[in-house]
Amino acid sequence: MKARVTISLKPGVLDPQGRAIASALGGLGFAGVEGVRQGKVIELDLADGTPPETIEAMCRQLLANTVIENYRIELA
Repeated sequence: MKARVTISLKPGVLDPQGRAIASALGGLGFAGVEGVRQGKVIELDLADGTPPETIEAMCRQLLANTVIENYRIELA
C-alpha cells in the first residue's frame, strides 16, 4: 500500500523559500510569476491494511508541523 502526503504552509504563514524561488525565476527571465508557495511531498510504502488513523497520527506527530502546515493524504 502506498500513501502520498502533501504538506503545505497554512495561508498567512510567511514563506521565505517561496519568495526566493519567485525572485530567482524573475531573474532568469520568467515573467508573470506573481507568487510561489513551497511545500513537500512524502511517499510512504506501508503494509497492506494500514489504517488511515495510523497515517493521520504519523502526520500529526512527525511529518507535518500542524501549527504552521496543512497536510493532505492520498492513498494509492
